[in-house]
Parts: sequence; structure tokens; C-alpha cells
Amino acid sequence: MNQSVQQALEAFAKRYEESWQKKHQTLPANEALYDLVSPCIESKDDQQVFWRASLRETPEQLESIERGIELLIHDDVKAFYGHQYSADMDATWQGNTLTLLQVWSDEDYVRLQENILGHLVTQKRLKLKPTIFIAATDADMDVISICNISGQVILERLGTDRRDIIADDLASFLNGLEPNV
Repeated sequence: MNQSVQQALEAFAKRYEESWQKKHQTLPANEALYDLVSPCIESKDDQQVFWRASLRETPEQLESIERGIELLIHDDVKAFYGHQYSADMDATWQGNTLTLLQVWSDEDYVRLQENILGHLVTQKRLKLKPTIFIAATDADMDVISICNISGQVILERLGTDRRDIIADDLASFLNGLEPNV
């Protein structure tokens, strides 16, 4: 497992929590996740959950995706999605806003794997190099992904071969993110 990705992810989650607390004087809060169970939940009020990123006891490895599409998944992706539970976190990368996708619960992890598998199957059908999304952008068709071959972080236009490298590796990308709370 890639320790530098895990450390960078934990550090970003901590920066996010600290920024939220500084601005709102609470732990990060989310209304949309109110009715969903998660190890992240610290408390609730009448409208929202207050949460904190929580390390998994046993890291996940995305084996079902690897079996489903017969493709080894890059270790950085496994470290990113398999290391902790968290709500999605808004951030900026070099002035551009994004939402860093995270896993809220084991049920959410199953859904995530299905979405990643569907993404990879579509890429295979279109004869595109495999990528795995890690963040959403304001543009509906643009996502931040990891190239499954090189490990580079890219801005990808879904369904096309348009891909712009934005970071050499995931740890560098995570370390360069600024919380957007």
C-alpha cells in the first residue's frame, strides 16, 4: 500500500477539518448524508451530521474491480479509496474548484466499485487508456482521474481521449490541494 498517498490523504482531511472548524466552529457538517450510517459520524443535530475522516481497520484493495475487468488497479487508487471513510471534500487545485470523492460507508464502497467498473468498461469499449476518477469538477464532463498506467493525476474529459496531466502523482496532488469550505 502506498504510504505517501495515505499520509497525504490524512493530511488533507485534517486540513479540511481544521479549515471547517475555523470558519464554522464545528466539525465538518453535511445535510445530504443525514440518514446514512457511517463510521465518520461524530454527532447529529436536527438537520445535519457532523463528521470526521475515519481510518479503516482493514484497508480495502478493490479486488472485485480487478476481477471484474481483469485489470490490476494502480496502488495509488487502492490507497486513496481503501484507506479511510470520509464525506466528499471540496477543494481547490491551482485555483480550480473540485470535489474530492470519498467513501462514506461500506455500502458506499460497493456503489463506488460499481461506478468505477462501469467507467473502466466504457473506456475499454472506446479503446481508451484506463483511468479511475477521484474528483468531480464544475464541468459535468470533466473529472480528475488517475491514469492507471502511469499514476499521473489528470483532468479528463469523459468519453474522449482528452487528458491533461495536472500532477505527476497522487501524493503531490493531495499535498497541493487547498480546502474549500
